[in-house]
Amino acid sequence: MNTIVENSKGQYEKTLEFLKSEIAALRTGRVAPNIVEKIQIESYGVMSELLQLAAIASPEPQTITIKPWDKNILKDIEKAIQNSDINVNPIVDNDLIRLNFPPLTEESRKELVKVLQKKLEESRITLRSQREKVKEEVISLEKAKEISEDERFQALKDLDTMTKNYNEKIKEIGDNKEKEIMTI
Repeated sequence: MNTIVENSKGQYEKTLEFLKSEIAALRTGRVAPNIVEKIQIESYGVMSELLQLAAIASPEPQTITIKPWDKNILKDIEKAIQNSDINVNPIVDNDLIRLNFPPLTEESRKELVKVLQKKLEESRITLRSQREKVKEEVISLEKAKEISEDERFQALKDLDTMTKNYNEKIKEIGDNKEKEIMTI
């Protein structure tokens, strides 16, 4: 019976991994290349992530450099960065693009925390949705007489415990990231 609950664990893990990748792009005191890696660039009629088209580095705490593999797409990358939501103007320097980020102010840190909280809540909603699907599946198995009432009760108890544990993991991830954002 617990196989249904165990099988749902994979979906819970995917939710956590997605959350981690989403909040990795949130800026902290030092800028990290992952802030720009997922920006979509249209080059040669195809949409690609910046990570696939260029070498991205952070040589200084407030600077990111982007060196395209193909110099012909320099303008495409510049245009995509200008249209993105990172709010930094790219500086083209020969075959390199520089992004100089201003230091985070107290206000901008608080805004980042709000974005973080939104992403955390989205993950919690996803977990709740997954929990409801599994719960419905367990209940339908009982109605079909494939499991007993005791097995249903135990499965739902295990499901609630697992959901609680994953919600705690989300909280822990969020607390760590918030601390990282607010550290000057």
